Amino acid sequence: MGIIRRVQEDIQAAKDRDPAARSTFEVTTAYTGLHAVWMHRIAHKLWQKEPLKTPARLLSQLNRALTGIEIHPGADIGRRFFIDHGMGVVIGETTEIGNDVMLYHGVTLGGQSLEKKKRHPTLGDEVVVGAGAKILGPVVIGARSAVGANAVVVKDTPEDSIATGIPAKVRHRRGAEEAKPAVDPAEYVDPAMWI
Repeated sequence: MGIIRRVQEDIQAAKDRDPAARSTFEVTTAYTGLHAVWMHRIAHKLWQKEPLKTPARLLSQLNRALTGIEIHPGADIGRRFFIDHGMGVVIGETTEIGNDVMLYHGVTLGGQSLEKKKRHPTLGDEVVVGAGAKILGPVVIGARSAVGANAVVVKDTPEDSIATGIPAKVRHRRGAEEAKPAVDPAEYVDPAMWI
């Protein structure tokens, strides 16, 4: 897929997922989540060539300074990835993100080990991660799942599930009444936390 088509796809994904998006011009010029993803794609290409790893890291740090979003250039990110608001998002080196994934601000996809191995999460296709959520370690979040705002996930979650709480408790979506909407708020909260 060509770069122009990929950029158009990213813009459309933002328009589809953000009801506040009013125009292509606005999305293209004012959405730092998109800017961070676009800069990451360049850094990731550099990272894949051994002599260019340092320039890739420098570009990722420039990306962080400009957008408030830190994405390690080694992270593997799928198509139509959207970061809404974005400030404070951290994505670690061995993270793998599927297609049509959405993150809200303050999300951490972090590690729990200092070993040089797979130590960051894998997010399946169509996953939504709520504001402030932390997904730590080489856990797998199954496709079409949601992670609630401020949840802390340290264990795998199956497909079509919802993870909420600290530490996150996982349950399957409840059929039609929790069918995933076009814009999934991912602010599911465990009612027991209100007490």
